Amino acid sequence: MYLLKSEQREQIQQELSNLLKEKVALQQSVREEKEGAQASKEQLLLELLELFDSVEYFINYMEENPELPPQFIKRLPKYFGTIQKKLLDILEKREVNLIKFEDSLPDFSLCQVVDREIREDVEDKTITKIIRQGFKVGENVLRPVEVITAKKPD
Repeated sequence: MYLLKSEQREQIQQELSNLLKEKVALQQSVREEKEGAQASKEQLLLELLELFDSVEYFINYMEENPELPPQFIKRLPKYFGTIQKKLLDILEKREVNLIKFEDSLPDFSLCQVVDREIREDVEDKTITKIIRQGFKVGENVLRPVEVITAKKPD
């Protein structure tokens, strides 16, 4: 059997009290984090639903108007550009940014060469076409820019 001095017992009781207070504070913090994550998720879903509505409107219009008027077809690039801009805004709110790549030579920390094409009019390894845009989260590359580069004929 252990006998504790009153000082030791008070110290243990104080430490237990502190641990219980810390536990309650941590539980509250976890609860707040979960609520914040849920609110953030719901906001993302609402923004995606707005995009869904835009695409649905477009599909419904095409189904209802099989003979698309020329002015509608002429507006398609602008329409899809608007949807793309909305998507980029949604991503930027979540710190996902388009990689702005303006160099003519590939930076392999930001891009990936997916093909090469024979070209005599530009230097070897010059980027001739961007196939797919790349994205970063903070300083980390989420997806590299996919490019085609030139190569000299053999």
